[in-house]
Amino acid sequence: MTTIRAAVFEPNSQHAALQDLSLRELRDDEVLVRLTATGVCHTDLGFRCRVPHALVLGHEGAGKIERVGAAVRSVGVGDSVVMSFNSCHECPSCLAGKPSYCHKFMPLNFTGLRLDGSSALAAGDRPIGGHFFGQSSFATHSVAHESSVVKVRADAPLELLGPLGCGVQTGAGAVMNVLRPRAGESIVIVGAGGVGMSGLMAAVVEGCSPIIVLEPNAERRALAKELGAHRVIDPLNEDVAAIVREVAPAGVLHALDTSGLPKVVAQVLGLLALRGSIALVTATPREAVLEVPMISAIGRGISIRGVIEGDAQPQEFIPKLVELVMSGRFPLHKLVRFYDLENIEHALEDQESGKVIKPIVRMR
Repeated sequence: MTTIRAAVFEPNSQHAALQDLSLRELRDDEVLVRLTATGVCHTDLGFRCRVPHALVLGHEGAGKIERVGAAVRSVGVGDSVVMSFNSCHECPSCLAGKPSYCHKFMPLNFTGLRLDGSSALAAGDRPIGGHFFGQSSFATHSVAHESSVVKVRADAPLELLGPLGCGVQTGAGAVMNVLRPRAGESIVIVGAGGVGMSGLMAAVVEGCSPIIVLEPNAERRALAKELGAHRVIDPLNEDVAAIVREVAPAGVLHALDTSGLPKVVAQVLGLLALRGSIALVTATPREAVLEVPMISAIGRGISIRGVIEGDAQPQEFIPKLVELVMSGRFPLHKLVRFYDLENIEHALEDQESGKVIKPIVRMR
């Protein structure tokens, strides 16, 4: 029986405990990935304090295929892969090519178990959830459904690419797949964290102008400028509406909100031009309510769109992002800091405090 090393989270504890776990047999449609590295996402932070049972978190993994199930055909041993979310492959959303809206998205990705309640991981006779977002990548190895791994070119820098499976895909996809700006069209991006910065880099790739970023952190504003923002605004100390009117007198055509704050979203709606659109990507508390003046939205032709995982089909979108990274047009390396698995608590703390935009945990 294969033994792996993983960071296990227990109910009523926010802290990870590194443990040796046993790996049960693969199913026919599953693969075993030896992880090179995995990104740390805010979803991991939010979920670690409410895990329903012993569970390995992590969902931005990248590595090489070490073993495949009997029915697997799309990847083989030795292939380089980036891992993304799981989906059922048979509901109306999946059949329409929109797997991030899978009708079974919640049980497949948030329970940490397979749909039948089983897990590939165990500590002795005790099951340990090993399927968070279909991968549980805070570990040396990960078991995933064949369709949740995306084959990438053999020379791809795997230690850097894990975040493409979630955070980067979310921000870049919201711009490229949902807002779909034309070159020369204006955009405002609220928040310069990992998702917002990914949206910014996508806006640069698409040729947006002007690109305006709202961010209270001075270091992040400086980095946003370096990455291609035409104007950065401190929303806590500057007149956002006045500056946007100066830069885009008719308002902005597109907006990406990563704040998840109804008050902020309402403000941004007021900055939109006629026929403007806004993409909302951040999970908010269930009680959060956005109040929208209906006559204004109707009269101005405003579009408000909720977006999960960048509206992406990972098998198509992640290779596109890999090419952008490797061509230098998507400088993801400027967002990251690396940590070893033994220092995962440090990575989580730095993500939570905002000290680091995108921590990446390497498996040595």
